[in-house]
Amino acid sequence: MTTTPKPTPSAKAQDAAAPRPIPELEGVHDVWPRGDRLRAVRRAATTYRERFVQQGRIHAVRSFDIAAAPYPTRFGFHGAALAVNPFVSIVNRMLVVQFDGFDGELKTLVWEPTVAAGTAQAPFYAQLKRLAGDFLTDHVFARYYQDPNTVLPSCGLRPEDVDFVSFDHLHVQDVRMIMGSTSTIPGERAPREALFPRARLLVHRRELGTFESTHPMQWAWYVDGGMDGVPGERITAFDGDVELGVGVSLLWTPGHTDGNHSLVLNTPDGVWVSSENGISADNWQPELSRIPGVRRHAAFYGREVVPNANTLEDSLDQYDSMVKEKTLAGPSRRDPRWLQILPSSELAPFKRQWPVLPSFTHGGLNYGELTPAGGGR
Repeated sequence: MTTTPKPTPSAKAQDAAAPRPIPELEGVHDVWPRGDRLRAVRRAATTYRERFVQQGRIHAVRSFDIAAAPYPTRFGFHGAALAVNPFVSIVNRMLVVQFDGFDGELKTLVWEPTVAAGTAQAPFYAQLKRLAGDFLTDHVFARYYQDPNTVLPSCGLRPEDVDFVSFDHLHVQDVRMIMGSTSTIPGERAPREALFPRARLLVHRRELGTFESTHPMQWAWYVDGGMDGVPGERITAFDGDVELGVGVSLLWTPGHTDGNHSLVLNTPDGVWVSSENGISADNWQPELSRIPGVRRHAAFYGREVVPNANTLEDSLDQYDSMVKEKTLAGPSRRDPRWLQILPSSELAPFKRQWPVLPSFTHGGLNYGELTPAGGGR
């Protein structure tokens, strides 16, 4: 039985840098009927984008490859891709973002600091390993680049410099390994210490609630007990869409999970969105896709997106959320046909996956210079 820690309300109320709601987007995911909802989402996102880009830009962002993991091809493109190999690999990337908070102080956000040892404990990957064996899961489909705790020293930061940690959702995450815990993970000798001792986890309230009572359709992707013993004062839960500071927002993008949210950044090259609603640029722009089956599937059904569909908590909501992301994102400087949407776990261009290879790969983000806490800018 998972015990989900409760965030401390007083901490949020006293924090001048607490996330702020986005009024332009309030209530759009409640509009009925569903066709009207999609139109409402698109209009509201267009309106919010105008204000968002005028508020200013972030100071810096850098991305770091953490690990590549196997993923069923049929999930990645909602069954649309015509594939030889039943599995592709997706590369998880951690982002380090610095921006001005609403209190005027420099803030550091770590986005998607996945710990591979925790991911392996999610029921889907644990069962896949038992069926396919260590060699396929650990050496053929997977690659390990670096651990989250080695990233910060490589760019001149300390773990203590991090103010916020967040994930678009908590599939395959053992939060105890990241935020620390007062309870001991089974098989270990002592409770885990936090990777980032000052940071607070920003999580949508509905995503947090999933750990309290997981539905069978959700079960395979959540680490059992993954929130046990995580101190409540380390968690800031929010509802809806929020702004963190200048040039940084977390948009509620439900559908893939109930509490899914996407990172939006204003950079010198325009607006970027980071999301796992898709695993490739092809998901958001199937009309440009060279992956066999994807373009034809979207055209046949009259759809402008093809969701990443390992869970179908609400496929219509996920569709609307992807349109929300497309409306916010700017055009790529490398090829203006493509939007600046960076999958938080991006389809790898490995030849063994042929013909399911990404039509366009963003690869990562690198703007500005990251600054240690207390340093000059």
